[in-house]
Amino acid sequence: MPLSAQSADYDFPSTVRDDLSDKDLLRVEKITEPTLDFSKAERFETNQGGAATSTKVANRDAFSQFSSNLTFEDEQTFKLGNALFRKLWVSSPSSTQASDGLGPLFNARACQSCHLKDGRGHPPEGDSDATSMFLRLGKSGSTAEEIEALNNYVSATIPDPVYGGQLQDLAVPGLTAEGHMVIDYQEQLVQLKDGTEVSLRMPTYSVSDLGYGPMHKDTTLSPRIAPPMIGLGLLEAIHPADIIKNADPDDLDGDGISGKYAIARMPVTGELTLGRFGWKAENPTVRHQSASAFAGDIGISSPDVDKPFGDCTQNQQACLAMATGVQERLGNTEAPDPVLELVTFYSKNLAVPARRDVEDQGVLRGKELFYGAGCASCHRPKFVTRRDTDDKAQAFQLIWPYTDMLLHDMGEGLADGQQVGVANGREWRTSPLWGLGLTETVNGHTFFLHDGRARNLIEAIMWHGGEAEKAKQAFADMNKTDRQALIGFLESL
Repeated sequence: MPLSAQSADYDFPSTVRDDLSDKDLLRVEKITEPTLDFSKAERFETNQGGAATSTKVANRDAFSQFSSNLTFEDEQTFKLGNALFRKLWVSSPSSTQASDGLGPLFNARACQSCHLKDGRGHPPEGDSDATSMFLRLGKSGSTAEEIEALNNYVSATIPDPVYGGQLQDLAVPGLTAEGHMVIDYQEQLVQLKDGTEVSLRMPTYSVSDLGYGPMHKDTTLSPRIAPPMIGLGLLEAIHPADIIKNADPDDLDGDGISGKYAIARMPVTGELTLGRFGWKAENPTVRHQSASAFAGDIGISSPDVDKPFGDCTQNQQACLAMATGVQERLGNTEAPDPVLELVTFYSKNLAVPARRDVEDQGVLRGKELFYGAGCASCHRPKFVTRRDTDDKAQAFQLIWPYTDMLLHDMGEGLADGQQVGVANGREWRTSPLWGLGLTETVNGHTFFLHDGRARNLIEAIMWHGGEAEKAKQAFADMNKTDRQALIGFLESL
């Protein structure tokens, strides 16, 4: 795709990789070309995560294995990070001083509470809780200071002046929770070309039991389920040039696909870089994603996001009057290094499971249909990670994430109306598809998309719109056998 600059403020890197020799560059370009042969599996296709791929039995722990190419010492570090990822934080003050600092307002007590079995979250069903799903709150800038913060990428969005950046449905003793998410579903029937009817559930979101008065009239509610944790370090190791060269924000080639890259500021240094993580790619690194989740979801401060009161705002003085968990003998924050370092290492080294059934004729037919429908235009199958990454387990690996890491307009049906960084209210980052077929095995459900509205993969595809409209229509026009083959391919990932 042709490239056009998105921001005069961001001096984006060259679209040619600077970490490879000319010989290696030719090798990489050749091996990452889209295949034209669907009669057999491609070389190395089983190992979705390169040498880091987990070959363990695909059971409920399929997303919780460490990268297969870790050293023994790194395996120990991974296990320490795992313990901290599962750690339950408690409110302050507490006799367990290394574990206090929870909240005061929060959504979960542990990382694992949202990322169940390191997998995909879900919307509340029946009487179950909403721990793995929450509402992001945001509005447009209304003051010169807010507008400048947005324009300079200091803030990805402007939080609600009372309730902050996300709705906290839990609170420590003595404090009132902010409120509770309410979802109302309406069924909508759509008909495929062969007459098959598919029912899509259209959600409407609201908040009940607001604990601190009304929200700002312009605040939007954006539901988010926790995404799977696998392969994050490999996604971070994709060279910026390989992401940027596929951007075509003005659709200069006229193919209807106008992906654009996200821009974010690095914490601490303030340097502008690519956004990669989060549903709208607002976070640049796994470490920053982890630090943001510590602060926003659990209310725990860290060296990168030093917010001991979490998401409490100046309009919540009772929250700001609560005790924090900062222990000077341990550090200046509630999760000082090495806590954040260990959780980041764990998060970067959760292995991608090996593919299944890659030589199955039905799966190969589904793969051909996936390409033919245009799905691979955004869900780009493969990359070779950068050679010069600091994390050697992720260096120079052929990976198959099925994402371009870009933002795309997904149509009005999936729009949340919330601007996040350069992503507008209709744009979302292309979700990686690796591990998709093990969602039910690991998490016991098949809810997909950013808010889990889709109850299966067919519904997820039929919710696609905008730049994905043609691909969706191609799927809708298939006969039942071909649709089942394409779904079979997705379930093999």
